[in-house]
Amino acid sequence: MKKIGLLLCFSVFLLGKAEAQKGIRFGFQSSPTWSWLKTSDPKIEGVSSNWGLKVGAICEYYFEENYALTTGLGFGLNQGGSLQNGYPAWKPWDKADLAAIPSDTFGLNSKLHYGVTYVEIPFGLKMRGGSNEDSRVKFYAELPIFTLGFVTKASGNILGTADQNLNDVNIREEVKGISLSWGLGGGIEYELATNTRLVAGLAFQKQFTDLTRNGSVEESPNKWVKEDSKGTFGSIALKIGVFF
Repeated sequence: MKKIGLLLCFSVFLLGKAEAQKGIRFGFQSSPTWSWLKTSDPKIEGVSSNWGLKVGAICEYYFEENYALTTGLGFGLNQGGSLQNGYPAWKPWDKADLAAIPSDTFGLNSKLHYGVTYVEIPFGLKMRGGSNEDSRVKFYAELPIFTLGFVTKASGNILGTADQNLNDVNIREEVKGISLSWGLGGGIEYELATNTRLVAGLAFQKQFTDLTRNGSVEESPNKWVKEDSKGTFGSIALKIGVFF
Protein backbone atom coordinates (compact mmCIF):
# COMPACT_ATOMS: atom_id res chain seq x y z
CA MET A 1 0.00 0.00 0.00
CA LYS A 2 2.91 2.38 0.63
CA LYS A 3 4.12 1.81 -2.93
CA ILE A 4 0.66 2.56 -4.29
CA GLY A 5 0.49 5.78 -2.24
CA LEU A 6 3.89 6.91 -3.54
CA LEU A 7 2.81 6.14 -7.09
CA LEU A 8 -0.33 8.24 -6.75
CA CYS A 9 1.61 11.15 -5.22
CA PHE A 10 4.08 11.01 -8.09
CA SER A 11 1.18 10.96 -10.54
CA VAL A 12 -0.35 14.08 -8.98
CA PHE A 13 3.00 15.83 -9.40
CA LEU A 14 3.13 14.85 -13.08
CA LEU A 15 -0.45 15.98 -13.55
CA GLY A 16 0.41 19.44 -12.28
CA LYS A 17 3.45 19.67 -14.53
CA ALA A 18 1.49 18.61 -17.62
CA GLU A 19 -1.61 20.70 -16.97
CA ALA A 20 -0.59 23.35 -19.50
CA GLN A 21 0.62 20.95 -22.16
CA LYS A 22 -1.68 21.02 -25.18
CA GLY A 23 -2.87 17.60 -26.28
CA ILE A 24 -1.87 15.80 -23.06
CA ARG A 25 -4.41 14.33 -20.63
CA PHE A 26 -3.65 12.65 -17.34
CA GLY A 27 -5.90 10.44 -15.30
CA PHE A 28 -6.19 7.58 -12.84
CA GLN A 29 -7.64 4.09 -13.01
CA SER A 30 -8.86 1.51 -10.51
CA SER A 31 -9.83 -1.50 -12.57
CA PRO A 32 -10.90 -4.95 -11.30
CA THR A 33 -9.30 -7.85 -13.19
CA TRP A 34 -9.95 -11.53 -13.79
CA SER A 35 -6.82 -13.50 -14.76
CA TRP A 36 -5.86 -17.09 -15.49
CA LEU A 37 -2.79 -19.24 -16.23
CA LYS A 38 -2.07 -21.73 -19.00
CA THR A 39 1.02 -23.65 -20.10
CA SER A 40 2.32 -25.19 -23.31
CA ASP A 41 2.41 -28.62 -21.60
CA PRO A 42 -0.96 -30.41 -21.89
CA LYS A 43 -0.24 -32.28 -18.63
CA ILE A 44 0.17 -29.06 -16.63
CA GLU A 45 -3.23 -27.47 -16.94
CA GLY A 46 -4.65 -24.12 -15.88
CA VAL A 47 -7.65 -24.88 -13.65
CA SER A 48 -8.72 -21.72 -11.82
CA SER A 49 -8.45 -17.95 -11.95
CA ASN A 50 -7.64 -14.91 -9.80
CA TRP A 51 -9.54 -11.75 -9.01
CA GLY A 52 -7.15 -8.81 -8.93
CA LEU A 53 -6.87 -5.07 -9.47
CA LYS A 54 -5.02 -2.56 -11.64
CA VAL A 55 -4.38 0.87 -10.11
CA GLY A 56 -2.26 3.78 -11.25
CA ALA A 57 -1.83 6.77 -13.53
CA ILE A 58 -2.67 6.90 -17.24
CA CYS A 59 -1.55 9.44 -19.82
CA GLU A 60 -2.74 10.24 -23.35
CA TYR A 61 -1.01 12.39 -25.96
CA TYR A 62 -3.39 13.49 -28.74
CA PHE A 63 -1.46 14.03 -31.96
CA GLU A 64 -4.82 14.40 -33.75
CA GLU A 65 -8.21 15.32 -32.28
CA ASN A 66 -9.38 11.72 -31.88
CA TYR A 67 -6.09 9.80 -32.06
CA ALA A 68 -3.72 9.45 -29.12
CA LEU A 69 -0.65 7.61 -27.94
CA THR A 70 -1.25 6.18 -24.47
CA THR A 71 1.04 5.17 -21.63
CA GLY A 72 1.01 5.10 -17.84
CA LEU A 73 2.48 3.72 -14.64
CA GLY A 74 0.66 1.41 -12.29
CA PHE A 75 0.36 -1.85 -10.40
CA GLY A 76 -1.22 -5.11 -11.53
CA LEU A 77 -2.17 -6.84 -8.28
CA ASN A 78 -2.76 -10.59 -7.79
CA GLN A 79 -2.34 -11.63 -11.42
CA GLY A 80 -2.11 -15.34 -12.21
CA GLY A 81 -4.15 -18.43 -11.47
CA SER A 82 -3.70 -22.12 -10.61
CA LEU A 83 -1.95 -25.00 -12.38
CA GLN A 84 -2.77 -28.68 -11.90
CA ASN A 85 -0.20 -31.44 -12.31
CA GLY A 86 -0.93 -34.35 -14.67
CA TYR A 87 2.38 -36.19 -14.20
CA PRO A 88 3.01 -38.97 -11.64
CA ALA A 89 5.26 -36.50 -9.81
CA TRP A 90 6.32 -32.87 -10.24
CA LYS A 91 9.05 -30.67 -8.71
CA PRO A 92 8.15 -27.18 -9.96
CA TRP A 93 9.63 -24.94 -7.25
CA ASP A 94 13.32 -25.17 -6.40
CA LYS A 95 13.83 -21.85 -4.58
CA ALA A 96 10.51 -21.36 -2.81
CA ASP A 97 10.30 -21.42 0.98
CA LEU A 98 9.04 -25.00 1.39
CA ALA A 99 10.58 -25.71 4.79
CA ALA A 100 7.17 -26.35 6.36
CA ILE A 101 6.42 -29.44 4.24
CA PRO A 102 8.19 -32.83 4.31
CA SER A 103 8.66 -33.08 0.52
CA ASP A 104 9.00 -30.71 -2.43
CA THR A 105 7.68 -33.39 -4.80
CA PHE A 106 4.00 -33.01 -5.71
CA GLY A 107 1.87 -35.89 -6.90
CA LEU A 108 -0.76 -36.37 -9.58
CA ASN A 109 -3.56 -33.73 -9.54
CA SER A 110 -1.76 -31.46 -7.05
CA LYS A 111 -2.47 -27.78 -7.61
CA LEU A 112 -0.17 -24.77 -7.36
CA HIS A 113 -1.62 -21.28 -7.20
CA TYR A 114 0.27 -18.16 -8.37
CA GLY A 115 -0.49 -14.61 -7.25
CA VAL A 116 1.89 -12.08 -8.86
CA THR A 117 2.13 -8.30 -8.47
CA TYR A 118 3.64 -6.23 -11.28
CA VAL A 119 4.70 -2.65 -11.82
CA GLU A 120 3.33 -2.03 -15.32
CA ILE A 121 4.12 0.46 -18.09
CA PRO A 122 1.66 0.19 -21.02
CA PHE A 123 2.07 1.68 -24.51
CA GLY A 124 -0.81 1.87 -26.98
CA LEU A 125 -2.77 3.68 -29.67
CA LYS A 126 -6.23 5.05 -28.88
CA MET A 127 -8.96 6.01 -31.33
CA ARG A 128 -12.25 7.62 -30.33
CA GLY A 129 -15.39 9.08 -31.86
CA GLY A 130 -18.98 10.09 -31.10
CA SER A 131 -22.31 10.60 -32.82
CA ASN A 132 -21.30 14.24 -33.38
CA GLU A 133 -18.51 16.62 -32.38
CA ASP A 134 -20.50 18.12 -29.47
CA SER A 135 -21.54 14.81 -27.95
CA ARG A 136 -20.77 14.33 -24.25
CA VAL A 137 -20.38 10.57 -24.91
CA LYS A 138 -17.54 9.20 -27.02
CA PHE A 139 -16.65 5.64 -27.86
CA TYR A 140 -13.02 4.53 -27.91
CA ALA A 141 -10.84 1.61 -28.95
CA GLU A 142 -7.25 0.87 -27.96
CA LEU A 143 -5.32 -1.34 -30.35
CA PRO A 144 -2.69 -2.53 -29.79
CA ILE A 145 -1.62 -2.18 -26.15
CA PHE A 146 1.84 -3.46 -25.26
CA THR A 147 2.69 -3.72 -21.55
CA LEU A 148 6.09 -4.02 -19.89
CA GLY A 149 5.84 -5.50 -16.41
CA PHE A 150 8.31 -5.90 -13.54
CA VAL A 151 7.54 -8.40 -10.77
CA THR A 152 7.57 -6.89 -7.27
CA LYS A 153 5.95 -9.75 -5.34
CA ALA A 154 4.85 -13.34 -5.93
CA SER A 155 3.12 -15.70 -3.53
CA GLY A 156 1.82 -19.21 -3.97
CA ASN A 157 -0.57 -21.70 -2.44
CA ILE A 158 -0.10 -25.46 -2.55
CA LEU A 159 -2.88 -28.04 -2.61
CA GLY A 160 -1.06 -31.36 -2.60
CA THR A 161 -1.32 -34.29 -0.21
CA ALA A 162 -2.72 -33.81 3.29
CA ASP A 163 0.67 -32.71 4.69
CA GLN A 164 1.61 -30.49 1.73
CA ASN A 165 -1.07 -27.80 1.89
CA LEU A 166 0.46 -24.36 2.35
CA ASN A 167 -0.70 -20.78 1.81
CA ASP A 168 1.25 -17.61 1.02
CA VAL A 169 4.53 -19.29 0.11
CA ASN A 170 7.15 -16.81 -1.12
CA ILE A 171 7.75 -17.78 -4.76
CA ARG A 172 9.38 -14.56 -6.00
CA GLU A 173 12.41 -16.53 -7.24
CA GLU A 174 10.14 -19.02 -9.03
CA VAL A 175 8.73 -16.49 -11.51
CA LYS A 176 10.61 -14.51 -14.13
CA GLY A 177 11.12 -10.88 -13.23
CA ILE A 178 10.15 -9.22 -16.51
CA SER A 179 6.91 -9.65 -18.44
CA LEU A 180 5.86 -8.54 -21.92
CA SER A 181 2.23 -8.70 -23.00
CA TRP A 182 -0.10 -7.42 -25.68
CA GLY A 183 -3.75 -6.47 -25.50
CA LEU A 184 -6.70 -4.47 -26.76
CA GLY A 185 -9.61 -2.61 -25.26
CA GLY A 186 -12.67 -0.50 -25.84
CA GLY A 187 -15.40 1.41 -24.06
CA ILE A 188 -16.96 4.82 -23.56
CA GLU A 189 -15.97 8.25 -22.24
CA TYR A 190 -18.50 10.57 -20.61
CA GLU A 191 -17.80 14.28 -20.23
CA LEU A 192 -18.63 15.44 -16.71
CA ALA A 193 -17.12 18.92 -17.17
CA THR A 194 -14.95 20.74 -19.69
CA ASN A 195 -11.75 19.03 -18.55
CA THR A 196 -13.12 15.97 -16.73
CA ARG A 197 -14.16 12.69 -18.34
CA LEU A 198 -15.16 9.36 -16.85
CA VAL A 199 -13.99 6.23 -18.65
CA ALA A 200 -15.51 2.74 -18.52
CA GLY A 201 -14.64 -0.22 -20.72
CA LEU A 202 -13.11 -3.67 -21.08
CA ALA A 203 -9.45 -4.49 -21.72
CA PHE A 204 -7.89 -7.84 -22.64
CA GLN A 205 -4.23 -8.63 -21.85
CA LYS A 206 -2.17 -11.67 -22.89
CA GLN A 207 1.38 -12.35 -21.77
CA PHE A 208 3.74 -13.67 -24.45
CA THR A 209 6.85 -14.15 -22.29
CA ASP A 210 7.27 -17.10 -19.93
CA LEU A 211 6.09 -16.47 -16.36
CA THR A 212 7.23 -19.70 -14.70
CA ARG A 213 10.73 -21.05 -14.22
CA ASN A 214 11.31 -24.67 -15.22
CA GLY A 215 11.28 -27.56 -12.77
CA SER A 216 11.31 -31.32 -13.36
CA VAL A 217 8.70 -34.05 -13.83
CA GLU A 218 8.61 -37.81 -13.44
CA GLU A 219 7.42 -39.14 -16.80
CA SER A 220 7.57 -42.77 -15.64
CA PRO A 221 8.83 -44.53 -12.48
CA ASN A 222 12.30 -43.18 -11.62
CA LYS A 223 12.57 -41.33 -14.95
CA TRP A 224 12.88 -37.61 -14.23
CA VAL A 225 13.18 -35.07 -17.03
CA LYS A 226 13.33 -31.29 -17.18
CA GLU A 227 9.92 -29.63 -17.33
CA ASP A 228 10.30 -27.16 -20.20
CA SER A 229 6.82 -25.72 -20.58
CA LYS A 230 5.94 -22.06 -21.12
CA GLY A 231 3.49 -20.62 -18.59
CA THR A 232 1.62 -17.41 -19.40
CA PHE A 233 -1.28 -15.46 -17.94
CA GLY A 234 -4.21 -13.75 -19.59
CA SER A 235 -6.58 -11.23 -18.05
CA ILE A 236 -9.72 -9.21 -18.61
CA ALA A 237 -10.04 -5.86 -16.82
CA LEU A 238 -13.13 -3.74 -16.21
CA LYS A 239 -11.45 -0.42 -16.87
CA ILE A 240 -12.72 2.38 -14.65
CA GLY A 241 -10.94 5.73 -14.75
CA VAL A 242 -11.14 9.50 -14.77
CA PHE A 243 -9.25 12.00 -16.94
CA PHE A 244 -8.56 15.66 -16.22
